[in-house]
Amino acid sequence: METKPILSINNLSISFSSEGIENQVIKSISYDLYENEILGIVGESGSGKSVSSLAILGLLPKRISKITEGSILFKEQELVGFDSKDFEKIRGNKISMIFQEPMSSLNPSMTCGKQVQEILKQHTSLSSSSNREETLSLFEKVKLPDPQRVFSSYPHEISGGQMQRVMIAMAIACKPDVLIADEPTTALDVTVQKDIILLLKELQQETGMSIIFITHDLSLVSEIANRVLVMYKGSIVEQGQSETIFKNPTHDYTKALINSRPPLHKRLKQLPTVSDYLNRVISKEVISKEERIKHHKKLYSQTPLLEVINLEKEYISKSGWFSSPDTFKAVNQVNFKIYEGETLGLVGESGCGKSTLGNAILQLDKATAGQVLYKGTNITDLKGKALRNLRKDIQIIFQNPYASLNPRISVGNAILEPMKVHGLFNSDNERKEKVIEILERVGLLAEHYSRYPHEFSGGQRQRIGIARTVALNPKLIVCDESVSALDISVQAQVLNLLNELKENFGFTYIFISHDLAVVKYMADQLLVMNKGEIEEIGEADNIYANPKKEYTKKLINAIPKGL
Repeated sequence: METKPILSINNLSISFSSEGIENQVIKSISYDLYENEILGIVGESGSGKSVSSLAILGLLPKRISKITEGSILFKEQELVGFDSKDFEKIRGNKISMIFQEPMSSLNPSMTCGKQVQEILKQHTSLSSSSNREETLSLFEKVKLPDPQRVFSSYPHEISGGQMQRVMIAMAIACKPDVLIADEPTTALDVTVQKDIILLLKELQQETGMSIIFITHDLSLVSEIANRVLVMYKGSIVEQGQSETIFKNPTHDYTKALINSRPPLHKRLKQLPTVSDYLNRVISKEVISKEERIKHHKKLYSQTPLLEVINLEKEYISKSGWFSSPDTFKAVNQVNFKIYEGETLGLVGESGCGKSTLGNAILQLDKATAGQVLYKGTNITDLKGKALRNLRKDIQIIFQNPYASLNPRISVGNAILEPMKVHGLFNSDNERKEKVIEILERVGLLAEHYSRYPHEFSGGQRQRIGIARTVALNPKLIVCDESVSALDISVQAQVLNLLNELKENFGFTYIFISHDLAVVKYMADQLLVMNKGEIEEIGEADNIYANPKKEYTKKLINAIPKGL
């Protein structure tokens, strides 16, 4: 490795101003990036990872932010003070960036091929035919299936993993010296995530470019980075070789990031959180195999709360006036039982039918065939009042709490409203008291009652979503990817909360996720789905220890396990 850095950040401080008040979000950070190196930057939302990286490319919001001190040297050239024209020569050419959310970073009105061609057109002198060839060659390089088809497809016509590959093709089009990858795998399946990590590693080895890889997942970064720096509240709290930081972390915050993720070889009663580590109160209580067997014996001696029999969901698409319709089975011949007080884990990649199955159980999307028996009654044909009454008993916690909350209604009223619809309690005053009690139960405060969704963090909004679900005291809750977009330690808090509520209220969960580590931690029984069918079903720990199917083995092997 070269001793001379390609990029040097020295005592960089950045402030944001709001209503005349300046708030320092980056506090005198310094680090170097060397040639042919992958540097990991780890920290939770709000730690300053993305802000400090956007400053390198001059992408900080103009009116509300400023660099108050420090320097950014790229190949010994000072970038602080560059104007837009200077940055245009560097952006996408010498320094490139892959953004976290490809759907919002790609232009929906342009084909994928055209978007990559635009970059080449701006920074190279290639002819149109060479430009097209180069774009197709880039699509091959990032291992896109059928590059010709992707070239002429619009972003919404390809999968999330494919969109991320198009973004990578755009970022490496001009052979940059530095590539900044900002949470490039956060919303992706574990298997796609592993593919993207391997792809970035391959590209880095082939081109010799330097990569800054930003993530909140230390296990993930340890699989790709040579060195890691950990950020917390705008400061760098620890930096060093990946192996050293992962195996011997010195800062409590780093220890918390490593240990908040559900462990794969033991079952903790409670996951440690950042505040547990910072306050030095860490519970190491483990659920023994014997305790689990005893609990399951009691659980499965009951009659099932819900039974799914030969369930199918078929979609019909018609591509033209005279063409015959295509049918697609999203769920095919699915059978399972769930018992009161149980957590059934439902895992599989995007498009495997998990959410479709969840929606069919909730009667949000009617099944094409088969039965769903709830307390022995077939609920697939319910209508009107009977269906409304069922809604109180079977509830859902959504993946994106912000999208499922009305921005114009205070969170207190959002929780109170379903209580009123279902006629719970005698007056709004009684309901309000109950809402405040529930808010406090999920770790929020009474004063949050009158606040609006935008005033809360992602983790707090997920708690509000849980509070709204819990308010109706349902029997069965479908958690649909309800922790997948959260930081590792916030995820630990929410998983602890769900387990605590289950214990206190006797809830039954169907826990849907593409993250097998999380599902295994939460589940009594594990159901693995692939292409609309059940691939494997059984006790969660047994399936993890002895997977029978190749598909399950592939999911397990893709879990980031750290060094």
